[in-house]
Amino acid sequence: MKKRNYGFGIIGCGMISRFHAKAIAEMRGGHLECVFDTISESAMRFGDEVACTAYSDLKKFLNHPGLDIVTIATPSGSHMKPVIAAANAGKHIICEKPLEIKLERIDKMIAACRKNKVMLAGVFQRRFYEASIKAKDAIDKGRLGKMQMADSYVKWYRTQDYYDSGAWRGTWEMDGGGALMNQSIHGVDLLLHLAGDVKSVCAYAGTKNHKRIKVEDIAVAILKFKNGAMGVMEGSTNCFSNDGHPLEVQLCGSDGSIFIKDDRISAWDFRKKFKADEQIMKDLGAKAGAVAVGAADPTAIDYRPHKLNFEAAVKAIRAGKNPAIDGKEARKSVELILAIYKSAASGGKEVKLPLKKSPAIKKF
Repeated sequence: MKKRNYGFGIIGCGMISRFHAKAIAEMRGGHLECVFDTISESAMRFGDEVACTAYSDLKKFLNHPGLDIVTIATPSGSHMKPVIAAANAGKHIICEKPLEIKLERIDKMIAACRKNKVMLAGVFQRRFYEASIKAKDAIDKGRLGKMQMADSYVKWYRTQDYYDSGAWRGTWEMDGGGALMNQSIHGVDLLLHLAGDVKSVCAYAGTKNHKRIKVEDIAVAILKFKNGAMGVMEGSTNCFSNDGHPLEVQLCGSDGSIFIKDDRISAWDFRKKFKADEQIMKDLGAKAGAVAVGAADPTAIDYRPHKLNFEAAVKAIRAGKNPAIDGKEARKSVELILAIYKSAASGGKEVKLPLKKSPAIKKF
């Protein structure tokens, strides 16, 4: 029997929607049917770009014949309403990071999708990098031994023009935060995916280099993991580089160490060596001069990991299973970031997880 080809629609026609469209165009199991934006001109312009039907009326968009799955590409603080509307219309949903900026909103999204028996999948495309997949496999097989340290470093750069390009950028109301919630969340998710859940955090954050934003452009946190490991998380949009610094996740255990730089591996070192290790480093070993994806230029994102993320979601629908990055899984990174914000706002006091509710942060 021929596998079903699912019709996709994109909600939100800003920068990230272009990457969604490219991913859908090349993915297996899906094709683009329609796009939506509240601004009619934006919708029509994007519809012309990708040669599909454009809407500025959400109800009409959700009633489009052949629409099965919607991807959410609106600003971070405006994910909940279209997700709930899509769920009530019986559509499966793939939502950009962060899932939302408040835990209470995320919980409503999860509940709506559960009630309507539709899928809610998060977008964390770095999980689909080959380096991340190899690292996860090695950790699951116990090659690191007992986890000792787990760190994430996202030392990226954003110009003032970047923040000025959209009124929602750099605001608590719509961005939900700054360098952590918007950029470093990729490192946060990958760290949680590879090292496990966090027990408590102590953090500092501030606005050091950008004007007219109230959120952080630099943050440092000390983490205690449930498995006993300790770690550091650094995130900033102040670290100038022409090409950008790679996102790094470093994992050290009693029997091995794995250091990841974007889609490459800079350390693959184990007490017990396997024959396949040499080939892994031959294929994925870090190379000098490699471009850091999206680190200095947000338009330089590689759409192909999005493609894999979307294909995994379609595979889950076909199998009648939850996607690997379901609502509950995508919620974890937001909760940890909010805990970091709460600690930073208190001057570095320890904050334990889980959080009872989203903290109300106005400044650090």
